[in-house]
Amino acid sequence: MMSLLYHLNGELVERAQATVHVDDRGFRYGDAAFETCRAYGARVFEWNRHRDRLEATCETLGMAEAVPDDLESRVEATLSANELEEAYVRVSVSRGVQPGKLTPAAEVDPTVAVYVRPLCRGGVGGEPIWDGPATVETVETRRIPDAAVPVDAKTHNYLNGILARLELRESDADEAIMRDTDGFLAEGATSNVFFVDDGTLRTPATGTILPGITRERVVELAASVGIPVEMGRYEPAALRDADEAFCTNTTWELRPIARIDGKPVGRGDATAGDGDGTAGGGPITERLRAAYDELVERRCYD
Repeated sequence: MMSLLYHLNGELVERAQATVHVDDRGFRYGDAAFETCRAYGARVFEWNRHRDRLEATCETLGMAEAVPDDLESRVEATLSANELEEAYVRVSVSRGVQPGKLTPAAEVDPTVAVYVRPLCRGGVGGEPIWDGPATVETVETRRIPDAAVPVDAKTHNYLNGILARLELRESDADEAIMRDTDGFLAEGATSNVFFVDDGTLRTPATGTILPGITRERVVELAASVGIPVEMGRYEPAALRDADEAFCTNTTWELRPIARIDGKPVGRGDATAGDGDGTAGGGPITERLRAAYDELVERRCYD
């Protein structure tokens, strides 16, 4: 990996020196919030939404004051120091170093880290970071319910997703699809899920999923181009029987799904492409991908 500089607690440091104390609660308990962002043309896409969600998670964790006022400047400084315009950007805020007991202290001295890595260009004429349409599998690991851990909090504790991904070790699937405790479709281990049925775009409703920033933007784009959108509770069979399906997250953007539980999506359109292994997806998926690329182009490159 190329030598990178990370931003840790207000200073740029070499990646190898960007370490935290073993008593940091982010390490000890997963007591931390984070956001994964994407920079296009040195501009962080949807920064305000990411910051708002980071602050909301910190408020849920009882450390609303932990997000520094100059966080955006720290991100910009990290991109500049690494001479990166196209990048994956992750911002983490932990409760910091505290005594080794479960109950957190009232005073917070947070650990704030920004780290980056290069990505390809996005927008119109860009290319996806994935090699091709995804293969996904429904797993036995269930999505932790909101009554146990607030589903809209994006914390360092990703054990739920890790256990889901471990179920894929014997397969070549790209993503694990989790259900809620009632057996309804929830989300991927690191993604939100959409599918198309008879021209309507459907996605699980909030309340059992992490409401992704890209998911939110895709719903808005669909409305803007006249694609009907429905949010609800769906059996896994609805995804398997869909005409089209795709996953969303910040780095993947919109990734078409080619196979679900070993079954081709729709008529197999998601495996079609132009021969370079990067295209694919049904007409509504491709329409939304184009709309997303155009939005990125306008916001970040024009």
